[in-house]
Amino acid sequence: MEEREGEVRWDGLCSRDAATRAAALDTIGQAVLRRSETIAPVAAVPPTRAADGLLVPAARDGLSEVLARLLMLSKRCPFPDVREKSEAILGGVQELGIRIPRPLGHGPIHSELYTIQVGNEDAMMHTLFADSFATLGRLDNVTLVMVFHPQYLESFLKTQHYLLQMDGPLPLHYRHYIGIMAAARHQCSYLVNLHVNDFLHVGGDPKWLNGLENAPQKLQNLGELNKMLAHRPWLITKEHIEQLLKTEENSWSLAELIHAVVLLTHYHSLASFTFGCGISPEIDCEGGHTFRPPSVSNYCICDITNGYHGVDEIHASPTGSIPVKSVCEVEALMEKMKQLQECRDEEEASQEEMATRFEREKRESMFVCSSEDEESAPTRDVSRHFEDTSYGYKDFSRHGMHVPTFRVQDYSWEDHGYSLVNRLYPDVGQLLDEKFHIAYNLTYNTMAMHKDVDTSMLRRAIWNYIHCMFGIRYDDYDYGEINQLLDRSFKVYIKTVVCTPEKTTKRMYDSFWRQFEHSEKVHVNLLLVEARMQAELLYALRAITRYMT
Repeated sequence: MEEREGEVRWDGLCSRDAATRAAALDTIGQAVLRRSETIAPVAAVPPTRAADGLLVPAARDGLSEVLARLLMLSKRCPFPDVREKSEAILGGVQELGIRIPRPLGHGPIHSELYTIQVGNEDAMMHTLFADSFATLGRLDNVTLVMVFHPQYLESFLKTQHYLLQMDGPLPLHYRHYIGIMAAARHQCSYLVNLHVNDFLHVGGDPKWLNGLENAPQKLQNLGELNKMLAHRPWLITKEHIEQLLKTEENSWSLAELIHAVVLLTHYHSLASFTFGCGISPEIDCEGGHTFRPPSVSNYCICDITNGYHGVDEIHASPTGSIPVKSVCEVEALMEKMKQLQECRDEEEASQEEMATRFEREKRESMFVCSSEDEESAPTRDVSRHFEDTSYGYKDFSRHGMHVPTFRVQDYSWEDHGYSLVNRLYPDVGQLLDEKFHIAYNLTYNTMAMHKDVDTSMLRRAIWNYIHCMFGIRYDDYDYGEINQLLDRSFKVYIKTVVCTPEKTTKRMYDSFWRQFEHSEKVHVNLLLVEARMQAELLYALRAITRYMT
């Protein structure tokens, strides 16, 4: 771990070797101490206090960013030696009379999700945390929420690691820039910030971050596909693919394009998860910490504006005291599942009736929308990372526009998309397939307070409703089941998270399945993520297949 001119190096902390981490921590500690000592004497004579009676700010020479990173490590590193030493370094800086940061709040907006404290996890979770930290150099909030479902998290981390860091058609800085472009389509500043840092870390040109027009023309050409995939994937045609592959010196190869498409769909759907679970900024990112001292009541107005509230509210789980009405809702849902199963066993609808029910559900999904006056969490403007800011989700048949139904029997992930991805970007088809299957089949056979429940019918209804919103039809599915199993508040949540995630509010999250555990709501979000990603991929891969044939 060498320290470049004016830069603190963190790489050694990701090592699984304790001696390597110890050496890195010593180097970081010395570098931070040197910077701190250059600031401390500038302040008044000891005790080192500013005119307002507070400790001296640490803004000079980038020290505040370094201290924020140390704060994150002291709270979120899976290695106890790193947590303890980071805390000690911060303590030494504070003793010199320099303000150190503190975290804002306790986690994401839906802060009840943070039930696992780093350092108290079980052996399996520790392995996942260590793998994530070794790969990314951080233990991010997405991981801390997904860990409710370790089997899925393991598959997710493996896939993301392969897409971002293993051998592949695209250079590393392109991968992170495409992640920024995709996340920015949904104004997801959380993901944009993470990948801006990663982009710079792998040697990306800072000028590209001033706007898409400053990036190479090849990446600019991807903008059209990015916006259609994010908002209206049913409009993608083989002509769009041809434009990208045949643009003289700025053309994409087929392998590069497959890599780009998988990255775009990955980050569009991850933006859905981020907003759907109310993920807040990382501790070391803007909005995740403050250098302001705590107020008397132990939290200040900046906590509240970031979605955090008093300690009592934070630890009050909606499942602690379940209203009678909510209990009845669970019982009613289980009864509907039982009745539908009995109807399935007794009679099967004709193909004509099944097609009619699909078209009806597709049409009705257009009219599912949230109330316009709800305010979603404020986000930083990230529009410079994409073009055509007015382009967004539009329902199929608005203004008389007709979009043909996408029949899975004609083009499916299993029979077509999987092999195409695996052929052009080896192993990725397999990784995606595993992730889709884990999310679709994941079950603990529970529903709220009930155990030994077969939830397959409900999981299939959620998955197929999402695909229905994208015009994708399964011939063997009775879409009449969706209206029986998914109530309006749940449909509003699903459609918002999948189609316009930036408009998701905490009220929407709270209003569906009020009696269910938070882990079950996170499970719902995993279904939304994977169903959305597969839907986008189906449209893009079908267009690529048509171009190739």
